Amino acid sequence: MNQNNTIAWSKDYFLQLSDFKADSNPAAFEDSHSTIKYSYIWTVNSEGFGDEIKFFIENIVLTTEFYPMLSWIRQSQETILLLKHEQGHFDLAELLKPKITRHLEDVFLWKKFSTRGQNQEQQKQHARESSGLMIANEIEKWEKYLFDERQEYDAQTNYGQILEKQQKFDDMFKKLRM
Repeated sequence: MNQNNTIAWSKDYFLQLSDFKADSNPAAFEDSHSTIKYSYIWTVNSEGFGDEIKFFIENIVLTTEFYPMLSWIRQSQETILLLKHEQGHFDLAELLKPKITRHLEDVFLWKKFSTRGQNQEQQKQHARESSGLMIANEIEKWEKYLFDERQEYDAQTNYGQILEKQQKFDDMFKKLRM
């Protein structure tokens, strides 16, 4: 785990029961909850066109992250099957990552964006801020999509209880680890 208390998805790491550190929600129907999000880094560069600076975004790298302090499994329901199902949520997010990366590249790569500021230094600073906000807005849309996909995963497998459906997902997720 890194200093931000997240676990980055890795083909060599499987979630453990000890990774679920939040207290369970007694009001929740579900026996578990995983908080999974995408973090990102990018490069922003700029070019001057007369008095104006245009910026462009390059090298967008996404990381699928699990948040232990916001994730829980009801202690009375701690089973290997439920843990495997929760790993599936993490794997599902990783499975979507190439699609999201392609979308971000389509939206941002090879495009130049105007920025504001009274001088080139201010324009460069605003370019850094604006590029981060632009990427964040796109990631937010994809996290909503991930939420919907995760709900569908839960519905199809009945939270891992329909073993043959869960096995189909598990087989799909195994391809991530090859």
